[in-house]
Parts: sequence; C-alpha cells; structure tokens
Amino acid sequence: MRIILLVIAIVAIAAPALLVHFGPRVVVVHGHIVRAPHRHVVPKAELPPVEPVTFQDLAPGDARAYNAGVPFSADPNPAARPFHLSGTPDEQARATDCMAAAMLYEAGDDNEGQRAVGQVIINRVRHPAFPKTICGVVFQGSERSTGCQFTFTCDGALTRHRWRPEQWARARTQAAKSLGGQVYGAVGYATHYHTDWVVPYWQSSLDKVAAVHTHLFFRWSGWWGTPPAFNRTVSPDEPVIPALAYYSDAHKGGGVFGPPLTVEAVVAALAPEALPSPLPGDLETFLVTIDPHLPPDSYPLFATRACGDRPRCKVMAWTDKARTPGAMPLDAGQIDTMAFSYMRDRTYHYDKALWNCATFKRPDPSECMKTQVLLPAKEVVIKAPAATTIPATTDNLTGVRRKPVSVPTPSAPATPAKPESHVPQESH
Repeated sequence: MRIILLVIAIVAIAAPALLVHFGPRVVVVHGHIVRAPHRHVVPKAELPPVEPVTFQDLAPGDARAYNAGVPFSADPNPAARPFHLSGTPDEQARATDCMAAAMLYEAGDDNEGQRAVGQVIINRVRHPAFPKTICGVVFQGSERSTGCQFTFTCDGALTRHRWRPEQWARARTQAAKSLGGQVYGAVGYATHYHTDWVVPYWQSSLDKVAAVHTHLFFRWSGWWGTPPAFNRTVSPDEPVIPALAYYSDAHKGGGVFGPPLTVEAVVAALAPEALPSPLPGDLETFLVTIDPHLPPDSYPLFATRACGDRPRCKVMAWTDKARTPGAMPLDAGQIDTMAFSYMRDRTYHYDKALWNCATFKRPDPSECMKTQVLLPAKEVVIKAPAATTIPATTDNLTGVRRKPVSVPTPSAPATPAKPESHVPQESH
C-alpha cells in the first residue's frame, strides 16, 4: 500500500511539472488567454524550420501588452559582419530592387526602419534555413495567398499601393548601401521581426533582441542564433520577380515566379473598388481620378474596364483628385488639366483614346489632345442703312460672346467667330 501511495504522490507532483515544462505557455492578458508554444531550442544537428506566419487571436492593445511583458535576451547581441553583394550588374540590380521593395513595404519611407529590415534580409540569406538569394528570401512563400514570409508579397499590396518615384529612389539608395557593406548593428543577427500589435506563434521559440520603432526583432535560440550559424555562401543567381516590373527595369523579363508583368496584368490586378462609377443621371459618362503611378499605356484598358459593355461611353480622367470635377459641363481650367480621355460609340464604330501630351509624351501625335487657346471677344459692328444704323457690340468679356441685336436690314449681319477651347482633338 505504501508503494502505491508513493507512486500516486510522485505522479501527482511530476505530471503538473512535466505539463508546465513541455506544454504550451499560458498567459492571461486583459482577460484573454494566450497559449504560446513551449520554447524549443533546435540542436545544431537539425536545421530549424521556417514556419508560415500565423498570429495569436489578440486585439492590437492586448498584443502590445503581451509583447511588453516579453523580456529582451540577456545574452550578447553582436553586430553582424558587413555584407558585400556579388554577381553581374543585372543580378545586382535585381537584388537591390528586391531589397528596396521589402524596405518600403515593410518599414515605409523611414531610413532607420529600412536599415533594420535590410539587415534581417541579409541575415536570412546567410543562414542555411532560408533561400540563398536576396530575392528568394524576400519573396519566399509569395506563391501562396497566405503564409508568405513578407506579407506585402502575397496580400496584394504591390498592386494596391504605389510609392512615389522619390520614395522608391530613397529606398533603392538605402538598399545599395546595405548590400554594399553597411551594417545596422542594433538588430544583431536577428532573422525575424513583427510589429508590436501582433503576436506570431513563432515568437516564443526565439530570443527577443531589439526594438526599432514599432517593430520587435528576434533571433533563434541556441546555436542557430549565434554568428557561426550564418556561414552560408550566398548565390548571385537572383531570380526575376515580375511583380516588381512596375518599379524595376531589372525585373521586366520572365522568371521562375511567373510571366512578365504586362499592362494588362497591372490593370487586371486592380481591386474592383478601384474602378469608377458613372455620373448620377448619366450612366455613359465617367469623371475620374486615375492613379498617377499607373503606366500611361494602361489608361485605355482602365477606361474600357470602367465602360464595360456600354455601346456609348465617355471617360475623362485627371491625375489630381483636387482638380477632378464632379459634374458636367467642364470649365476651361478643368479641360486644360485633363490628363486622359476615352470615348466610344459603337454605332459609328468609334473608339478613341487621347492623352494630354504636355504631361505624357506619346510616340504618335494623333494620340494627343488638341490644345487651343481661349481668345477674347472682338467688338462687332453691324451696319444698316444710314437712316436706321444701330451699333451692336459685345460687353467685351473675355471668352463670352453676346448675340448681336437684330435690325431690319437687307444686309446680312456679320457672324461672330466661335470661341475656341482646350478640347480633345476629336469632338464627341
């Protein structure tokens, strides 16, 4: 009996201890239970897995509270060794543009955040658990709708949001610096990061080493997070990423990630809500603000998608929302700043697209809107027989013509010239 009671006592004590040691870590945050997988330090003989990014079901405020309670590692956090990109000029250009895209879409137009993101990418490409090219690291998992390593590569952000040329130029400059030996020492050998308003499941298996603005940075625990683990030879054979063709000439060819990004693909990738609605009461007319970052060659396709199956349709577009009118008719200033027009009338087999060539240079002058000038009205004098001569003049208002006074005379009155305006070359 004593032996049985002893065994029961041992089990009663050991079972909870084993459950605490090997079971998931449970933390209560603002009344919400967070179950984090138990820390597992991968031995040197095994390669640590790169898991798809999945998150705990926490509100942003609760996630911040949880993250604030995760301590930073007390172990040393040495800066990574400088990295120098190799390869042909084309390969280097592809790597630089992949890095620049990740910097912009992950950290925004912020230099310090971009440097931190760039250092993580360099750390990954050196680590045998990740792809061995810069573009391979950035676009790892992008063929899936979820589970990519960098969310901008699979959540539609590349087509949903465009950066201005000067922002892209700054990111590209910073990418070149990071790939040319510049080190961001604060994140050390971190291979993972996340914003402080989410809690990924992998977090509990890694060491928290740094915080940069709202991003928290982590490295693998044990040997795989130490400098000797980052010993892989990086390949210069950078793949072509067609999804970057909008920004990068280096990625306009075909590649392992799919066919080149064409104008049709750019427009087809637009979300349905990006297409405009016609004017109320005039379902054949669209006055729209078109994305200035879309390629000008894509405007006709954008217009035809907006028109749909309408036999008659008119699309007039501006690149500045503040200048886009909300109703017809248009005034001279609105016509002058119009960037593009498209008109269709299938009854007469008419289909015409025109650009404002002061903004968009076109190879064929017939594709340009015709620019004309509003001329001031001239005084018009109508002569009648001497006994009944009645002068008739305009009020001399610029661009406005008044109908001359009619007088009974056998002579035909002079006809005022029609005022000119800045209009598309074709009349509709």
